[in-house]
Amino acid sequence: MKHVFNLTKEEKEIEAACERGEYKSVPNFKKEKARYEAIARHTLAKTKTISVRLTEKNLMKLKAAAAREGMPYQTLITSILHKHVV
Repeated sequence: MKHVFNLTKEEKEIEAACERGEYKSVPNFKKEKARYEAIARHTLAKTKTISVRLTEKNLMKLKAAAAREGMPYQTLITSILHKHVV
C-alpha cells in the first residue's frame, strides 16, 4: 500500500531541492550532531532572570535586529550572550 502525504509548499520546495541535488551530506555528521545536541541541552537548561540596563538607542537597535531575524528581541539578546560565553 502506497502512502500519500499532503506536503506544504515549503516541504515541496525542500523535496524538489533534494531531487536537484542542492543539499549535501554534512561532513563529520556524528561530530556535528553531538555539537548541536550539546547546544540544545544548554538551551533547555534552567534559566535565571537578570536585569540589564541598556540605553534606549541600543534597545531599539536590538529590537530592530530581532525583527529582521524574525525572533523576539529577548531571544536575540540571549543568543548573543550565549555565543560569547560558550
